[in-house]
Amino acid sequence: MRRIRAVAVFPTVFTLGNLVAGFFAIVVASRIGKPSDVPFVPSPKLSSARELIASADPTHNLMLCGGLIFLAMIFDMFDGQVARMARVTSDFGAQLDSLCDLVSFGVAPGILLVKMCPQFTQVHDEAIWCIAALFACCAAMRLARFNVETDEDDDHMSFEGLPSPAAASVIASFAMLSYTLRNVTNYENFEHFDFWLQRILPVAALIIAILMVSRIAYPHVVSHLVRGQKSFPQLVTIVFIAMALFIVRWYVIPLVCLAYALVPPVIHAWRWTWSHRHDLLRKAG
Repeated sequence: MRRIRAVAVFPTVFTLGNLVAGFFAIVVASRIGKPSDVPFVPSPKLSSARELIASADPTHNLMLCGGLIFLAMIFDMFDGQVARMARVTSDFGAQLDSLCDLVSFGVAPGILLVKMCPQFTQVHDEAIWCIAALFACCAAMRLARFNVETDEDDDHMSFEGLPSPAAASVIASFAMLSYTLRNVTNYENFEHFDFWLQRILPVAALIIAILMVSRIAYPHVVSHLVRGQKSFPQLVTIVFIAMALFIVRWYVIPLVCLAYALVPPVIHAWRWTWSHRHDLLRKAG
């Protein structure tokens, strides 16, 4: 048995920040009852951090849970980058990162999915629990496969299969969108949105779980953005896009997350169909 001689502190702090955010996302999700059974009352503006954390409003807690998952994503985005820039990557860091990812991007979004869809449970008894458990299992298998198949000389510019943080972001972003719509629309409009969300999101989560364990190629967005030098127009474009996303973030981010998850499979299917058709025509000719 080999003993660990030293551990890189700075990347490890980022990785454990990911775990802490995921843990508190689970704690917040455990406070959520059934949002659909709560009379519509626009959430009051919270004047302190204590009110933000201790709010009893179910839809607010959905938003807070989703926000904590996104916070875990921010930690996860940069722990590997920090380790590689400091040249302190290690097997310990890789294993710790996967364990933290399983909590933040496998277990936490699975629990959040159950809490967001009480009406789906009434229509399909126990189905939502199975989908949430499958989501967590696929995240675990995805992370284990990544650890086994990733080499030290990997360029980290793409993934095989949907990354678990991106999969979790779909569920988390719609939780935050629910909170936003509840505060800007009347009850009838929000109830209509919530009715369809509770029936579509479990199916979307099932598809996303399958994509996590697929072999479809996904780009590593952070590596593409931060590596190498960018031209000045490219830098200006990135800044403008970031500002635009920040202004309308809770409306656009769910669409961006869905697009990242679904566009590569569509491209993969189109290329496979084109290649298969080309082979058939060649054989026929």
